[in-house]
Amino acid sequence: MTSYWAGVHEKADRAGMQFAHDRAPRLWHGWRVTTLEATKLLDRFRAGNIGRDEVLRAFQAPPVADIGFAQVDTHRALRKGFPEVIFGAGKTPAQVVKIAEKLLEREACVLVTRVTDQHAKTVRRRFKAAVHHEMAGCITIGSPKLKNPRGYIAVVCAGTSDLPVAEEAAVTAAIMGNRVERVADVGVAGVHRLFGKLDQIQAANVIIVVAGMEGALPSVVAGLVSKPVIAVPTSVGYGASFGGLAPLLGMLNSCGSGVTVVNIDNGFGAGYAASQINTLAQE
Repeated sequence: MTSYWAGVHEKADRAGMQFAHDRAPRLWHGWRVTTLEATKLLDRFRAGNIGRDEVLRAFQAPPVADIGFAQVDTHRALRKGFPEVIFGAGKTPAQVVKIAEKLLEREACVLVTRVTDQHAKTVRRRFKAAVHHEMAGCITIGSPKLKNPRGYIAVVCAGTSDLPVAEEAAVTAAIMGNRVERVADVGVAGVHRLFGKLDQIQAANVIIVVAGMEGALPSVVAGLVSKPVIAVPTSVGYGASFGGLAPLLGMLNSCGSGVTVVNIDNGFGAGYAASQINTLAQE
């Protein structure tokens, strides 16, 4: 595992730092610019160690890697701060592996969401560093650098049945470089359980609240904290919850200030948004 990641980082260093003037056109024709490489490139330009034309060639390189069945966005990390995420549902295990291989040519971390056991088996056979987060239905490869050591994201879950969605949010936020604190089983059916965790929740930079049934928990939390709340409705509930529509509408109509709502069962979307907010909190 160590030698594999050492090789990945060595490639990035070679591309970002160790190219000679007369080789730059050929090198940049085949490589893509990551955020780290772009920073190093601009530093070299300011220092007078590289010409303007070479900088322009680097940034004009096509930001897509064509692997036949997929067009991999190799500039996603440059624009968004994190590489393209692989949505596993509907993809074969072999397709997931090929996309991951292409991303790992340039990136240190990869996230695959909505995976099956077969996805996990195939990916782990190819990448020894891969971790299958079974409850979350995700695979992560690599270890990110912690973005904000002082601040964290709280993932608050109403009931045990909501845990898979909450875990998807937590895994997403963690692989993006955030410290995550989990608070489970504090729904409104026994709201006194929430108060024992309130200090931990209030200290977070942003709070993800996951709930099914009538979806009341985000409103309660929003009334007790001064931080942004991202509400995630789940499809957990009996017939009249309509597969998560009831909690979705309840959260959209929340009387709690500062509540933002993502789609039903979309823990990934909540974790991604929370990471962006947490990144801003450290700037």
